Amino acid sequence: MDIGHFSDKGIPVNNYAEGMKVNSLGYRCSEFNVPDGKKNVVILGCSHTFGVGHAEETYWVAHLSKHNTKLLRYWNLASPGCSADRMVRILYGTEKVLFPKIIICCWPITSRREHLDKIPIHLFGRDKYLKFETDSTDHQNFLKNLFFVQKFAEYNQAKVFHCFAEEIPSLPANINAMDYATLKSCWPPWDQHLGEGSRRERITDPNIAQDGVHYGEKHHLAFAELFLSKFSSKLK
Repeated sequence: MDIGHFSDKGIPVNNYAEGMKVNSLGYRCSEFNVPDGKKNVVILGCSHTFGVGHAEETYWVAHLSKHNTKLLRYWNLASPGCSADRMVRILYGTEKVLFPKIIICCWPITSRREHLDKIPIHLFGRDKYLKFETDSTDHQNFLKNLFFVQKFAEYNQAKVFHCFAEEIPSLPANINAMDYATLKSCWPPWDQHLGEGSRRERITDPNIAQDGVHYGEKHHLAFAELFLSKFSSKLK
């Protein structure tokens, strides 16, 4: 099915990956030729999940992709500047291409949108097209996209896991979400307890990626470890 910019058998081209090693559609993964024998894991997100400013092995998806590789095959479909709207459109395009059985969403900030004109474009919080949006409408737009992801997974008998790059919005009950840390907040480590073995070292130096903007290797490794500590038993 193809209607407008939506398809169930066509992953949208990612035109936001200049200077990076990507496949023919612009994603940081192998070509979409899917052999039999493993479950496909689709990972969706923005530049943080794409790994802008990171080498091949230092961003969180690279760490995650080493988990249970005998059973799982990972596809990083993150796009720099991505919104929740675009994440859903990418996901629906995978239905008859990658046949995903595990979906991992690392949601960006909720103020972003995708503007569908002749050519889809990313909209950010201060864009003129969004001048009438509010925190409430941003949140409702996120919940809309959350619903679409959950419904896609239900229809395709897939598992879904949610995490967040920079902020954690209010979430409905009974979804698989890492709701206590973000990629932004997971470094420096800081325990809430004072018992023996707690981590209380004061760290003031920022940990930044090679581009000088995005979060660095320590953020990404800590985030991957936290994600796997919560969900590794379900990633199979």
